Amino acid sequence: MATKDSPLSLEYLLEATRDLRNALDLEAYLQLVAEAASELTDSEASSILVADESGNNLRFVAAPRIQWNVMKSLDVPVEGSIAGRVYSSGNPEIILTAKRDKKHFKNIDSMTGVETQSMAAVPIIFKGEKIGVFEVVNRSGGKDFSEEDVAILEILAAEAAVLLYNDRLENQVVSAREKIAKLDRMKSDFTAIASHELRTPLGLILGHATFLREMVDPELAEQVDTIIRAASKLKDIIEDLSNVDNFQTGMATLRTRIFSVSRLIFELIDSYQADAKSKKITIQTNLHKPIDLSIDGDVEKISIALSNLIKNAIMFTNEGGHVFVQVEQVPGYVKLSVIDDGIGIPAADLARIFERFYQVESHLTRKHGGMGLGLSVSKVMVEMHGGRIWAESVEGKGSNFTIMLPMNLAQVKAAQKVLNS
Repeated sequence: MATKDSPLSLEYLLEATRDLRNALDLEAYLQLVAEAASELTDSEASSILVADESGNNLRFVAAPRIQWNVMKSLDVPVEGSIAGRVYSSGNPEIILTAKRDKKHFKNIDSMTGVETQSMAAVPIIFKGEKIGVFEVVNRSGGKDFSEEDVAILEILAAEAAVLLYNDRLENQVVSAREKIAKLDRMKSDFTAIASHELRTPLGLILGHATFLREMVDPELAEQVDTIIRAASKLKDIIEDLSNVDNFQTGMATLRTRIFSVSRLIFELIDSYQADAKSKKITIQTNLHKPIDLSIDGDVEKISIALSNLIKNAIMFTNEGGHVFVQVEQVPGYVKLSVIDDGIGIPAADLARIFERFYQVESHLTRKHGGMGLGLSVSKVMVEMHGGRIWAESVEGKGSNFTIMLPMNLAQVKAAQKVLNS
């Protein structure tokens, strides 16, 4: 049996435990380290305690096997125990007569049936953060614990601290992911409910307002037009919410057919000419006529993606500016770019502009409308086709949004298969 009097015993033990670190789970590894502490200090038992989230209690993560079922359910109060005192102070202690110490937590003795006579305890600390306490009790033969015993405990405590700290970080990561997932589910549920409940009354508003537009006197027509424009804007927002939700819940599908990309570009530019002219913005394309450039895809979804880009380009370009829609064919793909010389996007925001509800400007100071869904929807529509979308921008000089769409139907179907898997 190795003892602390053997100069290589502790070094050999540490080497062995490091080799076992990846082979054992945390509980088994800590149990091994605790048993080593008992052997090296020639003590009756040893245990490892860690602080709970509140920092008010310590709980056992390693203890004598014969008493483990009892001790694993015990909480040791920080304010009413020797272990708590060592944890709070961050200093090791040797207690020669435990029963005379007012901080001795006698519940453990009564629960385990083992009377604590003497004790040595050290704090478990990693990177300045207190994690728990490592302790041994009742040295054989009634001998007192020594500074050498404390040194052994400190070395083993440092070994345990690394794993306990990493385990804490992993638990925090898991907890954070669970919270994010829960929030995401809540957001999706809200999106689905809101879009569903708003669709019907909004349809009635638009229907009746359109009907009234044909009947009211000319002096009231402008007020009705305002209602129709506002309702149409709400309808677009609801459609955006629904599109994103359908994609996330796997309800979105592609209705593919061969369609002319160039013809779609001309139709979209024509539909936004009025908005561009109202801001004295020139909107053009490098296409001079509807050339035969066709792809397999869902024309409605591609139209939504491009519409959002063109609409944004007009919105964020000052009067007298320019918007240019460029179409290129590259091997296997069609490359579509919407380029403007508008206000541009700050570099700090560029990486997040495709996130749902993300808006570059502060909600208190922003001058433009919208909920920050347009680019997110465009990304969804493009990725459903197995394509890519990205942005390049210089603040104060303009932006370039680019979409790469596969021309081959097999590529589109492969993307849809991944989406539905």
